Amino acid sequence: MACLLIIAHAPLASALKAVAAHTFPDEADKLRVLDVLPDMPSEEVESLARALLPAEDDAADPEALILCDVFGATPANVVQRLVDGGRIRAVAGVNVSMLWRTLASPLHATVGELFDRAMKGGAQGVLPVASTRPQNQAFPPGGHDPNQHHHQQ
Repeated sequence: MACLLIIAHAPLASALKAVAAHTFPDEADKLRVLDVLPDMPSEEVESLARALLPAEDDAADPEALILCDVFGATPANVVQRLVDGGRIRAVAGVNVSMLWRTLASPLHATVGELFDRAMKGGAQGVLPVASTRPQNQAFPPGGHDPNQHHHQQ
């Protein structure tokens, strides 16, 4: 699989790697992350990010997908300087759904395939949460409820 790199405001990148390890432990080991600290100059962020990307002549897989947290902030501004539209692509707005969808990609997925999966995972993972019917139904309070209120969990 192409290299997967997360660049985000600290501690989000590392936290997302921990979440990835919870569900995809083998793939999370390959995930590269860069936490951007508040006082880091963009030149330092760019230098560190370039060091985490595969070299263009990397025989294994020179492609990379970069996921960053929010468009317009330092991580995304740095990422814009790294993206070349072919070998290195990026998506802003990283979330758990996007990350999991990307990590669940086939072993030999191209950067284009990872990009598509990330976009779909991010978009499909944003949903309104509404209460379900059983949570709204009134139930007679149980004998253990001193206030005679029932709270269904």
